[in-house]
Amino acid sequence: MYPGIHERCVVVTGGAKGIGAACVQLLAAEGARVALLDIDAAGAASLVAGLGPRCQAYEVDVSNSAAVRSTFAQVVAQQGPPTLLVNNAGIGLNEPIPSTSDEQWDRVLGVNLKSYFLCAREALPYMEAVGHGAIVNVASVQSFLSQKRVAAYCASKAGILGLSRAIAVDHAPHIRSNAVCPGTVDTPMLADALAGAPNQEELLAECRAMHLLKRIAQPTEIAQLVVFLLSDLASFITGQAIRIDGGMGLEIGGNRRD
Repeated sequence: MYPGIHERCVVVTGGAKGIGAACVQLLAAEGARVALLDIDAAGAASLVAGLGPRCQAYEVDVSNSAAVRSTFAQVVAQQGPPTLLVNNAGIGLNEPIPSTSDEQWDRVLGVNLKSYFLCAREALPYMEAVGHGAIVNVASVQSFLSQKRVAAYCASKAGILGLSRAIAVDHAPHIRSNAVCPGTVDTPMLADALAGAPNQEELLAECRAMHLLKRIAQPTEIAQLVVFLLSDLASFITGQAIRIDGGMGLEIGGNRRD
């Protein structure tokens, strides 16, 4: 279904759950050799256990440079050189700037943006050596728009777009780099954001209403776009930020006649 994926070595960060897990499952179904990188060792091991010997899990904090370098060396030794990369690891933070500590800011930017740089830095030489490769960076609709109290998260997701463009420019014509920008997705991160709120169902209804399609996305819907962009079907697409957001932010309020 997705040419150019079978038997390729693909690294997926944050692959134990949510969008990352959906990517791992779809890539495995396409016959890729998948290296799942995640700090959640138990979740990662549980996922790959049912996907066959081509898929392996690696416990790593992807914001740590030395750990990323060591893990990529293990991946190469065990599964071969990675020529496809999905940077997906991400965390949220619900704080405005005045109450955001240095440590919180650094942690969000470290996981959500620095890790993308670190993993690309490790993967790109292998792609260059074989003369082809593709990177997909999972950003967000909040690369363009912003909710309240998400300054660090919003900054990190906007930064991913610049990094994606820079990789595309520096490593053309044989290596492609794109970003996907989801709207609200039914993931554990969403559940965590809603946890503890006394009005969870009301908040979830608001999430649905923000999208023109009046629902939130399933992780598999995002994964299908990610794998498409990795595949040969997207061979003329690079440097792009593609929104997959159910039409969020398109409608202007006022003058309604329905």
